[in-house]
Amino acid sequence: MTPLADAMFQLLIFFMLTSSLTPYSLLTVQTPAEAPKEDTAAPGPSNTPSTPSTPPDVAIWTLEAEKIIIGGQDFTFDSLDALADALGTDVAPAEVVILVRDTARVQDVTTVLAQLANANVGSVRVAQGVN
Repeated sequence: MTPLADAMFQLLIFFMLTSSLTPYSLLTVQTPAEAPKEDTAAPGPSNTPSTPSTPPDVAIWTLEAEKIIIGGQDFTFDSLDALADALGTDVAPAEVVILVRDTARVQDVTTVLAQLANANVGSVRVAQGVN
């Protein structure tokens, strides 16, 4: 009876360590939208006025274990709401580049991406950061 109890405890410990109590949120990955094609059928000046397009703001965030580095300053996840709200506007959404360092966990990445999904962010790019 004792070997059976030992085997059951080992299985219990194995399943406790390999399972996750909180599932990671599903991440939606979208490809960039195709640029509208210009009408080349009618050469000559067009009747529509041309408006210069200003490039969107690009924010570069370096993600480490439970902290974000922006412009050399360290921020904890407590200030993530204020950082995300400061990005872009409804008219001109910002772009964010996240450099993920080796110390960052998957949960850190999902936390930042979930917060940016609620902010005025047009696109998010994730890249591996160099330590």
